[in-house]
Parts: sequence; C-alpha cells; structure tokens
Amino acid sequence: MKYKHILGLVFLIILIDQLLKFYIKLNFEYGSSIKVLGLDWFQLYFIENSGMAFGMKIMDNTTGKTILTLFRLIAVSYGFVWVKKIVDKGTLKNGAKICIAMILAGAAGNLIDSLFYGLIFDKGLMYDAVRGYYTVDHYDGLAKIAIGNGYAGLMHGSVVDMLYFPIINTTWPNWVPIVGGQAFTFFDPIFNFADFAISFGVITLLVFQKSLLTGVFPQKEERNNAQEQ
Repeated sequence: MKYKHILGLVFLIILIDQLLKFYIKLNFEYGSSIKVLGLDWFQLYFIENSGMAFGMKIMDNTTGKTILTLFRLIAVSYGFVWVKKIVDKGTLKNGAKICIAMILAGAAGNLIDSLFYGLIFDKGLMYDAVRGYYTVDHYDGLAKIAIGNGYAGLMHGSVVDMLYFPIINTTWPNWVPIVGGQAFTFFDPIFNFADFAISFGVITLLVFQKSLLTGVFPQKEERNNAQEQ
C-alpha cells in the first residue's frame, strides 16, 4: 500500500464525513432527529459542539476554541509528514496504514469544520461572553450557506455531530448509590463519521499493536527484547 493509496483513503473518508455533515447541516433543524430505518437505537440527531470528539473541550471559550483548532492543524500536518516517512521506510504494515489513514482523515474532517464552517454557514454555535459558554439561542430554522457572511470567523466553526446509538434506554435501580432512579442511556454521546474513523483506528491499533506496529519503532522493540532476555 503506497502513500498515494493512503492519501486516497484519507480523501474518501473526508468526503463521506463532509457530505454527511453538509446534508445534516442544511436539512435538519438544530436538535431534531430521525430514526434510521425506523430503528429506535440508530438515529440521525443533529447537534454541534465547540470542542473535541464526543463533545470534550479544553476550555469552553474562544481562546480554548482557537487553541484546539491550532492543535488540530499542527497535528494533522505533522501526521501526514510522519506517515510519509514511515511508508518510505517500508516498515508499516497495510493494516496499520489503514488505521492511521482513518485517524488522520477523522482529525482532518473535524479540522475542516473548525476552520471553515463559521465562514460557510449562517448558523452555528456562538460564544456568549455574558454567559461564558457557547449557545444555540440564535439558532432558528435551517442553516444556509452564506460564504463571507457566516456566523463566526476563521478557526471558530463548530463541529457537526449526528450519529446517535441509544441502544439501551433504562433507569438505574433505586439501590444504586448516587445515580439510583436516574435515567441511563447507552450509548449516549452523539458523534460524527470523523469521530468514528478516529476511534476505530486508535482502538484497532491498540488491540492489535503487536502485529500491526511491529518494525515501526525498532529501537523500542530492541530494548524490550533485551529486557526480556
């Protein structure tokens, strides 16, 4: 699997991610949802977040948003350079290449949202300086493409999420400490295709690291072998 093939896979994942996000953004009102194939446990549920995958944040303000976007930009740029070096060495197995391509593509997909969505669309999460967090109070109706007259500046776009899998909906038994009697949903986070690509790539590398990453870090492997002996 050559570097151009990795780039092709990255492009394909980004394309799927962005097409789905544009479709949701332009056709769903914020907070609305539909059941996929009539299934309760698989829904398209439109929300946005100003942070990382699954809604995690560094700081819930514009400074945190800028730091996160810059970090994504640096990480993605370095990732492509690093993968090119590893591929040229010929030590990376195809399975590892696919996983790394998924991680890079996912990071790039969410980076696109953060960099440009504030410039492209007329509606999105906006920071409320008085309240000190991002709100959707102004979000009324469907978003429209408004290039040059968007809801935020460069690097301050919000990430579109839509994949929701509430497989289990129940209530904690009353005898359970702290959460007893409260509603419980699994899987509760709402995420996007880019998040899925990142998570799948990382988990697969962690689970199969011995077989997929053999030869990628030769110096570390030599030290480990020496210690075992």
